[in-house]
Amino acid sequence: MEGIKIRKMVPADIVQVHDMSIKCFTTPWELNSFEYELSNRDSILNVAELDNEIAGYICLRTMLDVTHVLDVAVTPRLRRSGIGSMLLRSALQDLRRLKPDITLVTLEVRESNIAAIRLYEIFGFKEIGRRKEYYKKPAEDAIIMEMDMSAGNPSLIFH
Repeated sequence: MEGIKIRKMVPADIVQVHDMSIKCFTTPWELNSFEYELSNRDSILNVAELDNEIAGYICLRTMLDVTHVLDVAVTPRLRRSGIGSMLLRSALQDLRRLKPDITLVTLEVRESNIAAIRLYEIFGFKEIGRRKEYYKKPAEDAIIMEMDMSAGNPSLIFH
């Protein structure tokens, strides 16, 4: 999408990002969750900006030898415009640069979120299991997905 800029999240973004979380999810993060992740040296937080407004965000955190995609959102009116892909690509590039020893990335996604599942599959994520009724409002299973970031993974798309 033309005019989108991906950059690191800064403290001044937190209120706008939190507002987006409320609009996008039935169980949004609390404001202090974003503050915590922003202060955590093992977290990567990026935002997509369009016309000085936050259009989306992503949060990853590395725990020991695995990185987990904690949260991804794109403002509803801009979904399916490539912003989610841009955010995921930028965060994975940051991860590769900052923590080159990390090879495993995991996430959970609502089983009904077909668009997100397809996006993750493009990046090489594969379903490895399910968490029964992981999500609330409405209750729904989570699909657990995993991606191998090793250099030999042909499904990684970083151009």
